[in-house]
Amino acid sequence: MSDQFIMKLRLSLIILLLINPTILLVEGNDNLPKTYAPTQSRTKTPPYPWHRNITATFFWVGESPTARNPTHNRASSWDTEWMKNFGGYDDPNPANRTRDFRPKKFIPKLNPFYVALPYNDRINYKKTKASARRVIPWFNRTFKKEGQSVCHGRWVAIHYKGKICCAQWADVGPFETDDWAYVFGNSRPKAKSNNNAGIDLSPAVRDYLGITGSDNRCDWRFAEVTEIPYGPWRKFGKDNPFASMPRYVDKTKKNEIEILKRAREAWLRRAQR
Repeated sequence: MSDQFIMKLRLSLIILLLINPTILLVEGNDNLPKTYAPTQSRTKTPPYPWHRNITATFFWVGESPTARNPTHNRASSWDTEWMKNFGGYDDPNPANRTRDFRPKKFIPKLNPFYVALPYNDRINYKKTKASARRVIPWFNRTFKKEGQSVCHGRWVAIHYKGKICCAQWADVGPFETDDWAYVFGNSRPKAKSNNNAGIDLSPAVRDYLGITGSDNRCDWRFAEVTEIPYGPWRKFGKDNPFASMPRYVDKTKKNEIEILKRAREAWLRRAQR
């Protein structure tokens, strides 16, 4: 390998890191959900176990109550103004959704990649459920005050037929609200309805994974924020730590990049003489 090639590679890498300083963190992380499915062998045990072969049902922000589901989704278990905070009705009709998995009529203010799981860590807005401290693995390092959920917004990885999707925990269900033995343990879902449904998926998750009809069994597990790979789930939402990151290169970095580009071009001209 020539010195010229090595210098060119180094300069290119420096420029790339200035443009996107998180790239090494992401590409060097061997825990990324996209790099493994439950059926793949791994040299390292993931921090949270997979819940396998779980029946998924679908729900959406603004969903009206039905005979089988009498609770409307204008509010969630953790957000009394969920639909308002989301920005509107999360239309589940694929014809009314964009290629980046959001409703066509508006840019969502919250992450359109969301799920519901059947455990609520709160009794109300002033009191945390007694079981929460005992059963939630991350409780002690994330708890702030009574009545404030440590589950709301938590990341989940969902696997379906070789594809991995990431989403945030936004509501409680399907059907149960205290099934901690399943959500945080090794038990099967307590719910009997809809073939023992154990997770609700938003339209964005459904469409990204390509789940249709009755072929709706998936695998899922919790994921740390450092495990979340690039994908459309990073794009939208004030509740989304990735979407709130600066999406621009500041003036200082632009100047540094230009200096490095000129240095690289000058070096290449000298090397070609």
